[in-house]
Formats: sequence, C-alpha cells, structure tokens
Amino acid sequence: MGLKSLFKSEKVMLVNIALACIIIGFLIGVVSFSCSTKVSSNGFAQAQDESRSQEGIEALENIQYSFRKVAEKVLPVVVEINVVDIVTQDIPEGWGFPFEFFFGPEKEDNDEPRQKEYRQQGLGSGVIVRQTGDKVYVLTNNHVVGEAEEINVTLYEGKTYTAKLVGKDERKDIALVVFNESKKVPVADIGDSDSCSVGDWALAIGNPLGYAYTVTAGIISALGRRGGPGENISDFIQTDAAINQGNSGGALVNIRGQVIGINTWIASRTGLYAGYGFAIPINNAKKAIDDFIQFGKVEYGWLGVQISDTNEEVKKALGLGDTKGSFVSQVFRDSPAYKAGMQPGDYVVEVDDTPIIDTNHLLRVIADIPGGRSSKFEIIRLGDTVSLTIKLGIRPEEKKIAGQNKNLWPGMSVIPLTDEIKERLEISSSKGVIISLVLDDTPADIAGFEEGDVVKKINDKEIRTIGDFYTALNDKSKKDLMFLFERKGVELKIGLVR
Repeated sequence: MGLKSLFKSEKVMLVNIALACIIIGFLIGVVSFSCSTKVSSNGFAQAQDESRSQEGIEALENIQYSFRKVAEKVLPVVVEINVVDIVTQDIPEGWGFPFEFFFGPEKEDNDEPRQKEYRQQGLGSGVIVRQTGDKVYVLTNNHVVGEAEEINVTLYEGKTYTAKLVGKDERKDIALVVFNESKKVPVADIGDSDSCSVGDWALAIGNPLGYAYTVTAGIISALGRRGGPGENISDFIQTDAAINQGNSGGALVNIRGQVIGINTWIASRTGLYAGYGFAIPINNAKKAIDDFIQFGKVEYGWLGVQISDTNEEVKKALGLGDTKGSFVSQVFRDSPAYKAGMQPGDYVVEVDDTPIIDTNHLLRVIADIPGGRSSKFEIIRLGDTVSLTIKLGIRPEEKKIAGQNKNLWPGMSVIPLTDEIKERLEISSSKGVIISLVLDDTPADIAGFEEGDVVKKINDKEIRTIGDFYTALNDKSKKDLMFLFERKGVELKIGLVR
C-alpha cells in the first residue's frame, strides 16, 4: 500500500482526526491555563476591592448608627427654656409719638423721669438631671434664667410646664429650675468629664436660634480652656460641634450619649458660630446640683486668701523653678488660712494629694471642698516644703468679701526690681523690691503705699529680694513693721501694725 493510499484509508483517517484533537486540546489547555491565571488574579483583586468598599460603608454606617442612637437617647432629656424678664426703661422727656402711642401721654410733672415696664423674652436650653417624686430638675445656665419673672419648660414630646427657679450661681454660670410632673420623664445619663480627651467625638443638643432640638456633631477640640463672659471659674471643654445662641444650657454628650458638659458660650466676632464652642464640664456642676436642691445656692469652700499666677521672674526669685501651683499674695485676718498659719508668699502645690496646676485649678479645688471639712495643703515657703491642715469655711457672698478688704494682709504685692523696670520708671535705687499692686481699702492702701514704691528696708533689715520681703513681713516676733521705701527719688517711712 502506497503512502498516499495509506492516508486515504478510513482507519488511518480516524487515527489522524483523534491525534489532531489531542494536539488541539493540549494547545487550548495550555492557553487556557495561562489565561486563567491572569483572569483569576483580576477577579480576586476586584472581589477584594468590593470587600474593602463594603467594609468602609459598614464602618460609616456604624458611626451613623451610633449618632442615631445618641440622638434617640439624648433628645428626650434636653428641654427648651423660655423666659420672660420684666425690664424697666426710662422714657426721655419731650418724646412724643411713637412713645405716647405705646406708653401713653406724658405726665404733667416732668421733673421725674417716666418709666415703663415691658416684657422681654429669652430662649435657651436645659438638661433634665433628676426626678424626685413629682419634682423634675433641669440644669441650665445662669445667664439663661437671668432675672426671669416667668420660666417655661417645653419637653421634646411637646408638653410645656411652668417652672420655678431653685437656685443660680454666677461663678459657674449654672442654674437649676424645677417643674412638677407625677409621671416618669427621661433623665440624662450623667458622664465623667474628667475622662474626656482631645479628639473624642462630641455632640451638642439644644435650641440654636429658635430651631428646637437641633443635634450637631464634632470633636472635643481642647480641654481646660479659660475665659468667657464674667468671672466664670470653669475649665471649659472646647468643641467644634456647632453651637449658637439658644444652645446655652443644652447638653454636650459623648458617643455613648452621656452628658459631659453644659453648652455655655461661643468665641465669635459676629455673635454666630465660628468653630469655637465652650461647655462647662459636667463634673463642675455635680456638687452644685445637690447644693441647689439642699441650700438653694452653691456653697463654696472658703480658704480666705488672695491667690494669683506668677511670672518667671517671681518664680525664679522664690526658687520655684518650673514648679506648678498658685501663689498666695494676701491673707484675710481671722480666715481659715490665717488661723492655720498660711502666710503671704506661700506657694500652694498640692491639696488633699491633688497636684495644683495653676490658680484657676486651685480655685476649683477649694470651691468643691465642703465648708467645715479639714484638708491637707502642701506649700513651698521660701524654698522649704510645709504641710498645713486647714479646716475650710463657707465662702461668704461677694459683697461681704469686698467689704472685708481692711482685713486683707498686707494689701500689696511686690516684684523684683529689674534693670528693665528701673529704666522704664527712672528709678535710681539699685536695691529693693517694687510694689506692683495696692488693693483698695487694705492696710497697705490706708497706710499710703502706692504702686511703684521701692521697698528698701523693713525694721532696719535690708530688702534685696522677694524672699527678704516675705521673711521680714512674716516675722511674727515683730508686731509693728516699719517700711523704708523710695518714691520718686525721695526716701519715706510708713508703719504697719500686724
């Protein structure tokens, strides 16, 4: 059989077809294998991207869910507070319309100024902090209630109650009002503001610009801020959660829905939100709530000193270095501090094992110590560490304290006499300390000391440093103190009786 005939054979043809199929199948397999690796890799990457995208969405949904749960928890414990003040205003003499239209015709006797009262409305927020029986207590700001003649509280559910003031306090800018409701109402979950950290989530709830029950979110931007209106002693929580007028008295809460602060003020040049909102830490108000209910006011501990922060020059002169604390510049005679032996020139560094950071911190620590309780004070006195046990009193009202300046010893503060001060004030003396402050109606003021006087001697002892000044001032063996000082180039003498 020839070769050509062989290929034409039917059997051989079947074998050829089978062989060709095997070869083609092998080639397809190789190509498919190489291609399948690449396709599989793309499929895995795509699945991975989709998985990550899904995880990101779920993470955002979890945050969203957290915000939603916080709002559900907190909105019912935040209230709207509407107040009405009765304001008296003088009507200028000779003014006709529109004043006569609103206030009636002028009196015949124009020698006395006409006055009319009108109702001034205000809006703020509050937080339900306690329910005792049928009494429901709402914490808010002092500046929200002001001198209100009428106080109305509206709950989240829409029901409005007539409330009355329990007590208010200017130093912390807080107030407590109460209304009656026999049914149980939601009460705030009070948190721990000391556990807050910068960067924590924070939500503000209140009634800004009349938009009731608004929730805004942000973070805690800073802690321990000072400032604000008035003489508030709080160390504020700063937040970028939007706060506007009407938010005052509302809640600042953490991601668990716990109240960590009472929204109070904003830093703004326009009066509107500019990214800086401040809240009173709730821990600063916890004792006050109990005091309001029990006494109708906040009872502060009373040490009986005037304290201040000191500059680097004074700290250096006293040998304090970088030590944190608060400087005692004056002591009230017969006060708890005076009776326990605290002296002008002492530097308080610790109270009841709590390290003192600065003067504001010491004010808050003393304020929260109940009157009648003894506390341990650690002080630095001219380089030596001294421990004193002081039984604090109850802080008198501000007017009464101001009226006791005659007992504020010595009534003046001094600083080192530096070359810069000598040049600026044209002081020729090379030795002594300079009086930087004389307080009104104190012994130093009554005796005739003035700011700028250079104290050179006390009882014939030369005064070169602040340490020398306070050593001589606090020398208990001398009841009468004779000061030799220089004023405008002239040496003078003034005596003080301890």
